[in-house]
Amino acid sequence: MISEERLREARILIVDDEEPNIRLLERLLASEGFTHTLSLTDSREAVPLVAAFQPDLLLLDLHMPPPDGFEVLEALQAREGGGFLGILVLTADVSRETRLRALASGARDFLTKPLDRLEVLSRVRILLETRLLYKDLEEQNRILEEKVRERTEELRRTRLEIIHRLSRAVEFRDEGTGLHILRISQFSGALARGAGLSRERAELILSASPMHDIGKIGIPDRILLKEGPLSEEEWEVMRRHTRIGFDLLSGHDSAIMRAAAEIALTHHERWDGKGYPQGLRGEAIPLEGRIVALCDVFDALLSKRPYKEPWRMEAAVEEIRSLSGLAFDPCLVEAFEETLPELQAIIARIIDRLPGDL
Repeated sequence: MISEERLREARILIVDDEEPNIRLLERLLASEGFTHTLSLTDSREAVPLVAAFQPDLLLLDLHMPPPDGFEVLEALQAREGGGFLGILVLTADVSRETRLRALASGARDFLTKPLDRLEVLSRVRILLETRLLYKDLEEQNRILEEKVRERTEELRRTRLEIIHRLSRAVEFRDEGTGLHILRISQFSGALARGAGLSRERAELILSASPMHDIGKIGIPDRILLKEGPLSEEEWEVMRRHTRIGFDLLSGHDSAIMRAAAEIALTHHERWDGKGYPQGLRGEAIPLEGRIVALCDVFDALLSKRPYKEPWRMEAAVEEIRSLSGLAFDPCLVEAFEETLPELQAIIARIIDRLPGDL
């Protein structure tokens, strides 16, 4: 139930071109303790004043100089986000056509002139109670939506934390990669946005990309940590990490796990079809895999590994350019160059822990 105090604090707007009618309504409302009232005789000011005053109840005359009450109703109905506004129409016209038109135009109830005091106050109270209950419902919905957003964000953060911790399990076995998974995640999200992907899809790639090398958990240390070039047999074992990763991550119905499995499987495919494990070519390679492939190589060039020293930034960028149309999607290379300042900013945020002199 709505308390009497809340009812009397409600805002009421009166629009009537007849001054005596306004004075009568003001006296009636004041006698019941309604003090937040505003009145006007110029209907041209009605719609702007509704927006500014935000009344809980509008007492509206129908037959006025233009715009008349019907035009005011139609203008209010056309407003975006108008919500529930109690509109009590005042008219001497008791015809069925007028009543139906008023209701169709947004009126909630109407009173016939001459006005009866008890009827006016009764209708005012009913419409105000309805309006305030509606506002309470809106507030409850807002609170629930906020709680859902908070819970969703909490779950998202927890999910990402699990992903990063799982990915770091592999990183701990290969200390030379440093903050590789963090940079790959940030690089991939930035490049996805730079390539014109939606915010949601870019966020998905950012979240899924840290697991691109999860399959390395199944690669023996003697191969994974070997200093110097791998033999052909060792490379054959190393290449298995893409399928191992896919097997570990696939079979889950969440979007992030599906994306992660796809990335794990395809991030070593090449635009020219000379990659592995499937030898996919061009756009047959999922876009997520193409994005992470480029970011993976870019970060690998900049990082110290057991078999190499880090490259300087200029040389790494030139290498990416030279592989356009060969290892990488030419459109992504263009997006990479446009996104380069953002990628450099990502590096700068963690440069104190990034191996090598850039």
